[in-house]
Amino acid sequence: MEILPFQAKVSRDPTSHTRRAFNQIAAITAVAFSIGVGSDAAQAATAEDLNKDAVQALQLLYKSSPAALDLSKRAKSILVFPKIVKAGLVFGGSYGEGEMLKNGAVMGYYNSVSASWGWQAGGESYGYVVFLMSDKAVTYLEESKGWEFGIGPSLVVVNEGIAKNLSSSTLKEDAYAFIFDQQGLMASLSIEGTKISRIKR
Repeated sequence: MEILPFQAKVSRDPTSHTRRAFNQIAAITAVAFSIGVGSDAAQAATAEDLNKDAVQALQLLYKSSPAALDLSKRAKSILVFPKIVKAGLVFGGSYGEGEMLKNGAVMGYYNSVSASWGWQAGGESYGYVVFLMSDKAVTYLEESKGWEFGIGPSLVVVNEGIAKNLSSSTLKEDAYAFIFDQQGLMASLSIEGTKISRIKR
């Protein structure tokens, strides 16, 4: 797994703007498709709903993963996305809403959006939690206009093997993500390329 440095990278590729525009179009198409299938999770939630769902999501994660519970005690802040809806038919994408917690208090609300293309018919839902372990990761999220996973703070998606080896001496990355409660038939679940941005609730 490639771990990228904290510093944001500036692309000098002249086609980057074209690719970015295409990505935005794909994201809009994908999210529209997701909403079109009628999933309640893809619709905007109230602050009260997000607060309640975040508590339930954390309880579910901690019950299934002692490593996540241990990280929660060390984390500077925690991003919780209780339910992400992912759908695709050639163009695909995912959408969900969540919140950032610090010492149990809600510090802000965020959405999670991704887009992809290629054969990927199907749909699924899942939740994920990101433990921000460094002050610079928290600052980056608060001061940037959005965090695209793979650019900025280093992020590790924790699988069962990584979880077994997590300890105070091995925690060297800015953030650790846990994916849980996966439902559906789509393959190759990943949050790589996902962008989270602050929203008002």
